Amino acid sequence: MKLVFFCHPPFMRSQSMPRFARMVGESMRNMGHEVDYWAPQDRCHARFKGTRLEKWAGYVDQYVLFPLEVKRRLKHASADTLFVFCDQALGPWVPLVKHRPHVVHAHDLLALRSALGLIPQNPTSWSGRLYQRYIRWGFSQARHFIAVSTRTERELRSFGQAQPDTSTVVFNGLNYPYQPMARGEALAVLQQAGLEGGDQSPILHVGGDQWYKNTAGVIRLYARYASQQAAPAPLWMVSPQPSRPDVLAALQTVPPQGQVRFCQGIDNQTLQAAYSVAGALLFPSLAEGFGWPIVEAQACGCPVITTADAPMNEIGGPEAAYLPLLKPTDNIDEWAARGAGVLAQLLQAEGEAGAAQARRRRIEWAQRFDAQGAIRDYERVYRAVCSSSSTLSTIMYS
Repeated sequence: MKLVFFCHPPFMRSQSMPRFARMVGESMRNMGHEVDYWAPQDRCHARFKGTRLEKWAGYVDQYVLFPLEVKRRLKHASADTLFVFCDQALGPWVPLVKHRPHVVHAHDLLALRSALGLIPQNPTSWSGRLYQRYIRWGFSQARHFIAVSTRTERELRSFGQAQPDTSTVVFNGLNYPYQPMARGEALAVLQQAGLEGGDQSPILHVGGDQWYKNTAGVIRLYARYASQQAAPAPLWMVSPQPSRPDVLAALQTVPPQGQVRFCQGIDNQTLQAAYSVAGALLFPSLAEGFGWPIVEAQACGCPVITTADAPMNEIGGPEAAYLPLLKPTDNIDEWAARGAGVLAQLLQAEGEAGAAQARRRRIEWAQRFDAQGAIRDYERVYRAVCSSSSTLSTIMYS
């Protein structure tokens, strides 16, 4: 196959999507396919970097100059080329190739949901609302999608307003070989990283400082748990140093015997070691596109407490423990008390008979999130779109 990957510009703050595109593209190249990458150049943005016009200059690069470049390149692209959009946020470029073979990778629609007023915790500016509608106008014209979860697939069709010929769910695959690490080895890795936790297994939370990570809720849950224990396990927050008022206020509720530690700059090996010795991962997000830490933790045998809402319960499966979604109208103290009870029971169960079997089941569940398996499913969809985009029926891979 001849594949062209549409990618975000190099001046984007987050490089996770460009890395995703390169990972998939290089995998396809290793499988014998021709691969090229198309992305906006840093022209106007570079000239106005550091000024108030920086963002708008970047839009000129993306939505004025780049489409002109794409139209020029399309004149020389063969008719059998498949155009792959690594993110639905690249939607404004979809109309340029809507009459050619194409597929759009859809990760999450949180920004669109916020722009439509569906997430009151995350209000969007007027310009952000217009921008998200512009993105939706573009990707809704696509005929083929690959979504990371069934929730994302459903949302593409509902408020995403897409009416695709095919819509395929392919779970993300782990891009690092997370697996259980022997306790002695894990403790040595943690000690080298400056993370010494003593004899107690820490409670982990892994996430950024985005509103949907529910950082304040995690800390309030831990505070309630710690208040009921003479010697509670410490909480390790693998996340940025707190600055939001709600998180700082939550920290004030932690009792003296509780310990909350924020950790940054953690590499994959150190995180693997932390998962391997942790008593539990706390991951009660308000929303997610996928939920990587759930899979990472389970791959290392670590118990997981997450939210009983898609896609978290879709990813966590039967081997995770669940809390109700914390809604804006809920009493957070009551929610935290309920979560503290679940956490205490889970930590106690880890010391009882059957813990080893539960650990094996978590590891087995996580094995379905295999990177090479995801790549093979991508290739299968790509081939199907290339061969007959009009006859491929909706496929669900899980």
